[in-house]
Amino acid sequence: MKQNVIVTGGSGQLGQCLNDLVSKQDQNFNYIFLGRADLDFTNQEQTKAVFQEYLPLYCISCAAYTAVDNAEEAQDQAFEINTFAVKRLAAICVEYKTTLIHISTDFVFNGDSSIPLTEELVTNPVNVYGLSKLKGEQEIQKVTEQYFIIRTSWLYSEKANNFVKTMLKLAQTRDQLTVIYDQVGTPTYAMDLANVILKIISNNLTAYGLYHYSNEGIASWYDFAKAVFEFAEVDINVLPVASSAFITKARRPHYSVLDKTKIKKALEIEIPYWRDSLNTCVQNL
Repeated sequence: MKQNVIVTGGSGQLGQCLNDLVSKQDQNFNYIFLGRADLDFTNQEQTKAVFQEYLPLYCISCAAYTAVDNAEEAQDQAFEINTFAVKRLAAICVEYKTTLIHISTDFVFNGDSSIPLTEELVTNPVNVYGLSKLKGEQEIQKVTEQYFIIRTSWLYSEKANNFVKTMLKLAQTRDQLTVIYDQVGTPTYAMDLANVILKIISNNLTAYGLYHYSNEGIASWYDFAKAVFEFAEVDINVLPVASSAFITKARRPHYSVLDKTKIKKALEIEIPYWRDSLNTCVQNL
């Protein structure tokens, strides 16, 4: 009999990528994808009922409040979803002996570093979203030992709304775009991240803890945009601009390149270069 894996945020970008991969691969597990319509995971009783029904071996926690600018004013909502609901989810995982795989963010750092960010580095978020995600991580670590927290950055794919699809859409109506050049990090193809999550499960990995995952290499948002149009063969003038030219409610970290040494060793994986994965995504689109 197949063991169950439940996915919260199953209709989001990463959830959809996981669903695609699971349906293509011969899995030893039964994956249950729960979107917002299926599960309000801020509702403890409803969440518990889902665990009681499926008795999952794993819970992949993709549901999150991700509207970075809105979070500055909707602080209560951001913390309810990213911190308190996550704490309750971790407690339910303990009760049902479920391993929690939780997705977090590079925004837990302030961006002042100039070398790739390791898991041991001191965190210091510069916005409410980052703080709410960090507090969620800390609650998991207090409540359970049976967890994988994976911090990632600049997620994109063929699914949902993301930077790549926004750039291609804007190019349909404009012949020139300005894109920030002084924030650097690494784009992460959500399909690559989904593959890593499935590998943790299929290999029955028990090296619990905190991990960083993004694609290899480094880019600014300007570099990222230029590569999107290069691979899509779109002729458009892209101008680099300082982040100070864009006034946003929430500050963004200027540097968020994640060090992936730990996850590469634990999973014995090679991580694709960001341009290679981006080319794959753009060709699929």
